[in-house]
Amino acid sequence: MHSEFVSLAVIAFISAIIPMVAKSIPRRLVPETVLLLLAGSLLGPHGFHIIDSHADSIHMLSEMGCALLFLLAGFEIDPKSVTGEDGRHGLYTWIVTFILAVGAAMAVPIFAQGREGILATALLLTTTALGTLMPILKERGLMGTRIGDLILSYGTWGEVAVVLCVAVLLSTRSTWQTAAILGGLFLLYVWIALMGSKSVKDGNALYRFLDSKAGASSQTPVRVTLLLLILLVTFSAVFELDIVLGAFAAGFVLRYIIPTGSHTLETKLEGIPLFFTVSGCTVDLKKVAAMPGYLVIFIAALVLVRSIPIILSLSLRKSTRKEISLHNRTSIALYCTTALPLIVAIT
Repeated sequence: MHSEFVSLAVIAFISAIIPMVAKSIPRRLVPETVLLLLAGSLLGPHGFHIIDSHADSIHMLSEMGCALLFLLAGFEIDPKSVTGEDGRHGLYTWIVTFILAVGAAMAVPIFAQGREGILATALLLTTTALGTLMPILKERGLMGTRIGDLILSYGTWGEVAVVLCVAVLLSTRSTWQTAAILGGLFLLYVWIALMGSKSVKDGNALYRFLDSKAGASSQTPVRVTLLLLILLVTFSAVFELDIVLGAFAAGFVLRYIIPTGSHTLETKLEGIPLFFTVSGCTVDLKKVAAMPGYLVIFIAALVLVRSIPIILSLSLRKSTRKEISLHNRTSIALYCTTALPLIVAIT
C-alpha cells in the first residue's frame, strides 16, 4: 500500500512542477501534456520505476481522470460543430482517412497482420485524442477561435467514430449485438438529456435548487456532475464498451442540462493531470530508441493518412480556403493528428 501512496505523491509533485517547467520553455513550445507524458515514461515501470502504474488504485484514479477529460471534451463541443457544415466535412474526411489507413495497414506488414490487426492499425492511424487536445487548445488560446472550431469539428469525428468502431469492429460480441447495445445506450443518453433540458426550460424546483447551490460549499452541481459521469461510465463498463464512450456522452448530456455553459463548473473539474502521467508510464523509451525506424514509419503514416486528407479537405472547401491560410490549415491537421492516449488504449 505504501508504494501506491509514494506513486501518488510523485504524480502530485509532477503535476505541480510541470506547469512551471512548461512556462520556462521559450514561447512555450512544448505543451504541458507532452511533458507529463514524458515524466510518466521516465519515472514509470520502463524508466526508474518510481511510479507503480500497475497498482489498482492508481489505475482507477487514472481511469477517472481520463473520464473527466472526455466529459469536458464532450461538454465543450457544440452539437452544431458536429452536425453542421464543418462537422459533415469532418466526417467525410475521417471516412477517407479510414479507407487510406486500411490500405496502409495491408501494404506495410510490420504494422499488423490478420483482420483484427489491420482494423486496429487503421483505427490507430485515424484517431484524434480529443481529451488530450482540449488542454493544449486552451493553453494556446485557441478555444472559441475559428481555428479552434475547425479542430473540434474535424477532431471530434476522429474521436467519436474511432470509439464507435472499436466497440463494433473489435468487440468479442457479434456486430448486431454490439450495435443493439449502442442503440439502447444512445436512446438512454438522449432521454437523460431531454429530461435535463426540460428541467432547465421549466425551471423546476430541482434545477433551481442546484443553481442556488452552484457557489455553495456543498458544491452540489459538481457532485451531480460526477454522479452523471460515473453512471454513464458504469453503463459503458457493464456492457464492455470503452469508458470514453460513456464519459463523452456525459459531456454531451451535461451541455443540454447547462445550455449556456458553466465556466465555474469547468474550472472545478479541470486540472487533473494524473491520466497523462500514468499514460506516459506505458511508453517504453528504450524500445523506441532500439527501433527508431518503426517510430519514423508510424509518424509518417499518421501524417500521410490523417493530416494530409484534412489539409486537402480544408483547401478544397471554398470558405476555408479563403478564410484559413495554408499555415493554419496545416496546424489544424497536425492538431487533429494528436493521438497518443487513444493509441495506447486501442493497442
